Amino acid sequence: MEKKSTRLYFIDAMRAWAILMMLQGHFVDSLLDMGFRDNSLEGYNIWKYFRGITAPVFFTVSGFIFTYLLIRVPQKGFDNPRIKKGVKRGLQLLGIGYLLRMNLFGLLQGEIYDSFYLVDVLHCIGLSILGIIGIYLLTQNRKKWLFPMVLASITFLLFLFEPLYKQFTYSFLPDALSNYFTKTNGSVFTIFPWFGYAAFGGFLSLLFTRFKHFRYLYPTAIGAATIIGLSLIFYSSDLFLELSKLTGIQLFADIYFNNYLFIRLGDVFLVFAVFMLFRGLFTHSTLIKIGQSTLSIYVIHFIILYGSFTGLGLYGFFHHSLTPQVVIPSALIFMIVCTYTALLYERHKATLKSNLVSAVGYAWTKVEPLYFNTTKIARTYLGRLLRLFGLVKN
Repeated sequence: MEKKSTRLYFIDAMRAWAILMMLQGHFVDSLLDMGFRDNSLEGYNIWKYFRGITAPVFFTVSGFIFTYLLIRVPQKGFDNPRIKKGVKRGLQLLGIGYLLRMNLFGLLQGEIYDSFYLVDVLHCIGLSILGIIGIYLLTQNRKKWLFPMVLASITFLLFLFEPLYKQFTYSFLPDALSNYFTKTNGSVFTIFPWFGYAAFGGFLSLLFTRFKHFRYLYPTAIGAATIIGLSLIFYSSDLFLELSKLTGIQLFADIYFNNYLFIRLGDVFLVFAVFMLFRGLFTHSTLIKIGQSTLSIYVIHFIILYGSFTGLGLYGFFHHSLTPQVVIPSALIFMIVCTYTALLYERHKATLKSNLVSAVGYAWTKVEPLYFNTTKIARTYLGRLLRLFGLVKN
């Protein structure tokens, strides 16, 4: 950690990089013609691999930032002001996640489409924040090592047993709940195993806080992250194969054949190493603001690309129909538009919220008399109707 500031600028830069990668990834994946998705092309494979890094990095950084802020304050337990803020933030993300999947035209027809109940990244991050809060409260009166140990253990167990629980359909639960655990109905993300990355981010933040005054923090962290990352990427699969041969346990063989969780965790370590190595370059105010505006950027990109509320988005008009010559520069424009709009919104957010509150208050002053008069009349006639049928005494 830098001596002049307690702020970890490289974390903001990582979050900014992840949201920009997500913007282009969603845009290209949604609009690129299927005929150009050729796995024999090196460029396409590189793009696809880096696109797969985005979500693990985003979840890990989200867990890192929240836990880092949670443990910075001197208050403990329920006295910690970050608890209230975290619960509010978690519920807010859940609410926005559902709101973005709402279709106003369907509501006007009295119908809620099944896509409304699907779970996406905001739902999972919101629940992850609530989960980290719960673990913090359960362990805060215990030994100091228990909180980080539980977070790391959750990551390991969720990744290790993923081949088992991903087979469950959770048919005994309503779809609105089962969508948090299975992709059967079309959910993009599920809380398991993705909570594992957020929990691991929390674990890393505790390590940074524990050794923040260590003279060689960054050289040690960069070296360790590089070694661990490369080991997970190139050797974790072989390790599980050997464990399967030695023990005969099928679970290890299943991990070997689809070892994306541990490999992506290795990618996360390497991304951390790169951003820590070049941390001195990531102090520009615009980059920091982008990292702090990821929610606004996400909401705006969802509205433009997927047509939240109206169903009128780029996805509906150009779904899998664009050539690389069109989709690549268009993705760059899309990134700029979403980012600029979000930064503009953040700059005027206080004014916009104030105007919205004033508008709602003004509308209520006009509606309030009608509301109370209508309520009074309804109660009068309801009372007469009940007395007429002898359901109440005169």
